[in-house]
Amino acid sequence: MKRILVVEDTWHNRKILRDLLTRAGFEVLEAVNGEEGIAQAEQHRPDLILMDIQLPLVDGYDATRRIKGNPALHHIPIIAVTSYALAGDEAKTREAGCDGYVAKPFSPRSLLAKVQEYLT
Repeated sequence: MKRILVVEDTWHNRKILRDLLTRAGFEVLEAVNGEEGIAQAEQHRPDLILMDIQLPLVDGYDATRRIKGNPALHHIPIIAVTSYALAGDEAKTREAGCDGYVAKPFSPRSLLAKVQEYLT
């Protein structure tokens, strides 16, 4: 079973992602801020990370840079799942090291398709 780490500070958004991903057959880990996301990635080595950008303590850009900067973790795909959807925001997530980008609000089907794209 593939393990996905969801780094999201909003309880409601975490619940939506958890329900969607567990129904699709994934094991889901959760973190509520960037620091916790980095620690969970180091401890559990997930197969994929869904990273919010606007997070407390350490934002998603810095958390992504730190995870991608760790030789033991740099291979883990990170998909930004963010409400930052203005021109240039996707490029900023990619510059930080995110492999993919999904804007909120997202359709469950498109999010699962993006997840599958990086896990096959």
